[in-house]
Amino acid sequence: MKKYFYGHYFKLQSDKYTIAFIPSYSRVGKKYVASLQVITNDGSFVIDYDYSEYKRGKDFEVSIGNNHFRKNGIKLDINRDDIKLSGDIVFGDFNVLKKDIMGPFRFIPFMECRHQVVSIKHNISGFIYLNGTEYNFNDSYGYIEGDRGRSFPKVYVWSEALFNRGSVMLSVADIPFGLFHFTGIIGFVNYEGKTNIIGTYNHAKALKIKDNEVIIKQGKYRLYITLLEKNAFPLCAPNLGKMDRIVKESAECKVRYKYMKDNDVIFDITVSNASMEYEYIEKYEFNKLKK
Repeated sequence: MKKYFYGHYFKLQSDKYTIAFIPSYSRVGKKYVASLQVITNDGSFVIDYDYSEYKRGKDFEVSIGNNHFRKNGIKLDINRDDIKLSGDIVFGDFNVLKKDIMGPFRFIPFMECRHQVVSIKHNISGFIYLNGTEYNFNDSYGYIEGDRGRSFPKVYVWSEALFNRGSVMLSVADIPFGLFHFTGIIGFVNYEGKTNIIGTYNHAKALKIKDNEVIIKQGKYRLYITLLEKNAFPLCAPNLGKMDRIVKESAECKVRYKYMKDNDVIFDITVSNASMEYEYIEKYEFNKLKK
């Protein structure tokens, strides 16, 4: 494939801080570019590297410059004029999904983007030092996912949250499929030890994507996600292999998550340090709920 990107998203979340790291590379023709993106609750950074400094290991593991992302943790070492970053984070055991999040869509060869969930939640410990600020992640949580392909969808919503009794991730996007488009849905709800996978292939349907709110129905279940307070900063996203599209992510923002079965509320929580990207434009928004 002459236009290609590959990257992973490592999120660290404590009661006070959220930091996410995105090591990635992209290819257009014979030109390869590597970068490490960093986003916090008060800013974002893009650190470019020569592709020779990017090394892929087994599964999701990767090194970029002196920064190492492994199954057992993260080690960071950057000393540049615009960013000074160091740290050592230890991961606990991963909580993994029993099935591929893409379901049968993982077998379709021409999908523009393929999603992977590495760990829906794991314990972390350690410290990060970023431009003179110390981030304490002892007794905290982590989350890891990945993407690869040619481009991010033209419009999409992505949200992820870690909380004491579980975690949630949802991605909804307008997906090109040959001459047609459809609303593709992937995600999961993990609560009190039980995990439900959400997907178009499991008959999930989007009832509403409008005004910073997403409502998904799957059988007897409904998931409501409402962005209450955004805190967005720019990140680079892939577009036909090039990392030249700018999207806005709130790595730490206030989001309400409500999960119901029939008329019973399983949980209704507001997470002040959730993460969300709302990249739907008005032309594609909709509300199918009965008035």
